[in-house]
Amino acid sequence: METLGIIHERIPINTPNMNAYIESFHSILEDKCYSRHEFETFAEAYEAISNYFYYYNHRRRHGSIGYMAPAVFYQKYLNVNSTQKAA
Repeated sequence: METLGIIHERIPINTPNMNAYIESFHSILEDKCYSRHEFETFAEAYEAISNYFYYYNHRRRHGSIGYMAPAVFYQKYLNVNSTQKAA
């Protein structure tokens, strides 16, 4: 299945070097969210992680996509593609 030019690929277990993007994401999540909180309940963890996901996708700048937040990049992608299809 391909969406946005992204191909889902399964990798062998115990090969994190073959999945650098998700390993990087988990490292950032650990450093910026998990290690900064002590969760006492599932609800607390859910809220903190949900808030971080929102920040990560809507406010955090990503160098690999032109220092835009992913939501902004995605919206621009949709706008460009809809303009190209209309032409």
